[in-house]
Amino acid sequence: MRQIQIIITLSLRNVDSCLDFLGTLPKNIFFSPVSVSTALAALSVGARGETHRQLFSGLGFNSSQLTQTDVDQSFRTLLQTAKSDDTSKGTAVFVDNRFKPQPEFLEVLKQSYFAEGFNVDFTQTTESADTINKYVETKTNGKIDKLVESLDENTVMYLISYIYFKGRWETPFDPQDTREDHFHAPNAKVPVQMMYMEEDVDVYYDQAINTSVLHLPFNGTHSMLLMLPDDMARLENAISPGHVTKWLKLMESRKYEIYVPKFSIKTSYKLNNVLTEMGMADMFSGCANLTGISEGHQLAVSEVVHQATLDVDEAGATAAAATGFGIMLTSYVMYPVLKFDRPFMVMITERNIENILFMGKIINPNI
Repeated sequence: MRQIQIIITLSLRNVDSCLDFLGTLPKNIFFSPVSVSTALAALSVGARGETHRQLFSGLGFNSSQLTQTDVDQSFRTLLQTAKSDDTSKGTAVFVDNRFKPQPEFLEVLKQSYFAEGFNVDFTQTTESADTINKYVETKTNGKIDKLVESLDENTVMYLISYIYFKGRWETPFDPQDTREDHFHAPNAKVPVQMMYMEEDVDVYYDQAINTSVLHLPFNGTHSMLLMLPDDMARLENAISPGHVTKWLKLMESRKYEIYVPKFSIKTSYKLNNVLTEMGMADMFSGCANLTGISEGHQLAVSEVVHQATLDVDEAGATAAAATGFGIMLTSYVMYPVLKFDRPFMVMITERNIENILFMGKIINPNI
């Protein structure tokens, strides 16, 4: 059986699906819902029958209400509006010289997903892997530098989705105020460089799930939401797209002392099992119906890989593919304290459309 490898470089635009994914993984988590959903939607262009239904269902799309054309047009709009000084999104398809996909499939990828197309010789596995890795490294400004570890000689196509974001805080932290502190990870207290500021910030405490939410805007239209729950499992099980809308609507501005750790994390996942559990099993098996890509070959997806990175410092955040906060009142300062010194969740969002670009959970910022 010939195979297609789908490489998801930075991450289910559909938030419910992304939260299902989040809950299945332990320890630090960071990924891009936008990148995952873009890659799977692009694959659905070439899927038919039950394989197509599973992809739509897994992405949260109702096939009785949405057509493939509707989805394609939505992603075209999403990717068009994504182009800015601080964000870049896109797709690419690498096709083996021996393999001839349906022209209609490639045309939709080009028109709706702005896919760049490249011909490669997948029999030259090392050279092909280097070509893909260099492309991804360039598109993510060096943050994802080795996406492909190895290539199956039966691979005939790689479908890639990437996203890169670099934002500068609207109100930056002063590096002179950064001090060594401790972060209370599970079963350990680890040293961190803790940033500090005293500013008016937007905060909301969600009593229903006992979670404090801090809104830190970047210059432009993006923001970081930091969420510090009393119970992480409760937040993960309860959180929904509606929470983000509610938090942004009900936040109130007040002066706080803010403590946020500097950290850098890099994550790498193989998503075959996760996507199978979410109901997208056929694309990995002999039952795969990808005849919209090619009618002359029996195709299946061999592997879905996702990598993401996040760097947070005094100037801002850089992500290629999260975080929460705590509230404490002290008796010796004028203002309440927001200190992220225990496990928290993070999102990077587009404020104007409340779209989640990146999402994660920080259990230990030193890992």
